[in-house]
Amino acid sequence: MIKDNWRLGVDIGGTFTDVVLENGDTQYSTKVLTTYAAPENAILDGLAQVCAKAGIAADRITQIIHGTTLATNALIERRGAKTALITTQGFRDTIEMRTESRFEQYDLNLTLPEPLLPRQRRYTLSERVGADGGVLIPLERADVEALADQLAQADYTSIAVGFLHSYLNPAHERMVRDVLEERLPEVMISLSSDVSPQMREYERFNTTIANAYIKPLMKSYLSRLADRLKDSGADCPIFLMHSGGGIISIESAAEFPVRLVESGPAGGAVFAATLAARYGLDKVLSFDMGGTTAKICLIQNQTPKTARVFEVARSYRFKKGSGMPISIPVIDMVEIGAGGGSLAHVDSLNQIRVGPESAGSEPGPACYGRGGERPAVTDADLILGKLDPDNFAGGSIPLHKDASAQALRAHLGETLDMDAQTAAFGLAEVVDENMANAARVHAVENGEDLSEYTMIAFGGAAPLHAARLCEKLGVARCLVPQGAGVGSAIGFLRAPFSFEANRSVYMRLSDFDAPVVADLFAALEEEATAFVRSCDADAPIEAAHKVYMRYAGQGWEIPITLTPAQAAKPDVQIFQELFEADYAKLFGRVVEGMDVEITVWSVNATTPVAPTAPAKPMQSGRAARAAGTRALFDPALAAEASAQIINRSDMTAGQTAQGPAVIVEDETSIILPTSRHAIAQADGTIDITEVSR
Repeated sequence: MIKDNWRLGVDIGGTFTDVVLENGDTQYSTKVLTTYAAPENAILDGLAQVCAKAGIAADRITQIIHGTTLATNALIERRGAKTALITTQGFRDTIEMRTESRFEQYDLNLTLPEPLLPRQRRYTLSERVGADGGVLIPLERADVEALADQLAQADYTSIAVGFLHSYLNPAHERMVRDVLEERLPEVMISLSSDVSPQMREYERFNTTIANAYIKPLMKSYLSRLADRLKDSGADCPIFLMHSGGGIISIESAAEFPVRLVESGPAGGAVFAATLAARYGLDKVLSFDMGGTTAKICLIQNQTPKTARVFEVARSYRFKKGSGMPISIPVIDMVEIGAGGGSLAHVDSLNQIRVGPESAGSEPGPACYGRGGERPAVTDADLILGKLDPDNFAGGSIPLHKDASAQALRAHLGETLDMDAQTAAFGLAEVVDENMANAARVHAVENGEDLSEYTMIAFGGAAPLHAARLCEKLGVARCLVPQGAGVGSAIGFLRAPFSFEANRSVYMRLSDFDAPVVADLFAALEEEATAFVRSCDADAPIEAAHKVYMRYAGQGWEIPITLTPAQAAKPDVQIFQELFEADYAKLFGRVVEGMDVEITVWSVNATTPVAPTAPAKPMQSGRAARAAGTRALFDPALAAEASAQIINRSDMTAGQTAQGPAVIVEDETSIILPTSRHAIAQADGTIDITEVSR
């Protein structure tokens, strides 16, 4: 008898909301259109559908894990709360001055993105903490009280507090919080020393403002969601996926919603890492393409690459440096506006451009028949034969091929003198090249050769484009796992409870103080562990320790991983050796005679991840039986071909398919071009390899 442990994973995307219900090896899933005005409506709809498939009532669900794009969208669309910033006198314009770097050096008309808060919503107090944490100018309580009265008149909903060097000494920020809680009890407060206690005031202030800006929205949504789920019968603990690839409590998520900004993509990376472990792959390119964006992540040794800073709302062709920096632990990935709903147009040079604007779910691509008039990637996929108009999303959304053809002709074909199919071919090639180029740049930035990698493709649109992407990138192998269409939601159910605590304490190795280092790591471990204990009081907890190091005078650091023993008994010689080994690996050499400094210390507390049973490779067997054929456009040949239609559910372990073919299921379709061959593995994964020539 299967233990009654039904868990629900929910991923709200820009176009679809994915819902997965799981109990042991039993799994049910569905995709429903995202409801922007009230996102919880789509969750409840999806919950009802999967419960009906499983034949259970909602009250049998024991745990819900949720990821959402709501925080990201609120920042991109700038529809957060009325927010104020309180900062150190003289630093009012820090978020507007940025770092003074030019992300496009030779663009004379470069336009920097506007700060999240205009100048009249930024206030200062006379105070100063030095770079060593000592108080240079004391903060007077009377000044804070006077400012609180001024803020009360302006009727703010949320307030961010960010003082210079408060990550070393938060006393002044806490005084402001105490006064504001007394004078303005209804206003939400975010302290930079709590949200992002790290050096670099621009990133820290911006992160704190972003947290304050979306906090009322997310707090309201999470409270509303909990109530609606309880009313539906699902009265169980709710947890949130955070950007670093772990799970936190709904209370922590409501307090630090900025940590949710990349929660959906993080779930996808965890999903890909789990499959990498199952197949013993040390070099994986995770490719997640949904309705609005495509995400690409490098996974090495079954662990996604992480970073301390990332950007949202890039305003300049998704160029690095043109967005809003968020300084929190995050899975490092490149994200571009290339999803099924990404819209195409012809630019002033008569070139087809795709994204970043998306049709979303309201109205959606032209083929949805919901009022969309401009051509999207999904319209091109439909015209090229990748999609079945009668069985899209399990038949729940009929597609209108004539509407796609009309949109392609009107917006691309008439300008470029193309028929609908040629316009669709051009659109698909542009979006695939955009994604391939993003993957190449990401690999080069990390010193990697993608030809050595295996791609793992998931998300509703990724299996449609993965094989073509492999052709462009020279990647010989691609895995499409079972449940690929709802991969991020499945990833939520594989993620551990975790929380990463960071702190900036500057220390040169020439002044290394081992007792101070040991105490610092102990304090960070206690902080991180407390967050995990709020999710699961009894689970064993593991701690991963990192330091961010650089040569003295350099601008940026590299992460150095320590063992628990090295963190508990710090030795300066070991720190030096670890840094030089990683530095030489990354840059090819070390710099002799220069002192090394540590800027950030980190401890990630996490519950152990369940071991993954290794997959047994299958030998090629007989060909899978085709359920029919249809015309499929092969972009590498620039011609139509007659493709087999194969039901994925009919493919048993070892069965094969030779392109051109379409392997169909309810939530996505796998496109096999002529250059690719597929074999079904024992766990249901479709293993796609290059046909040997």
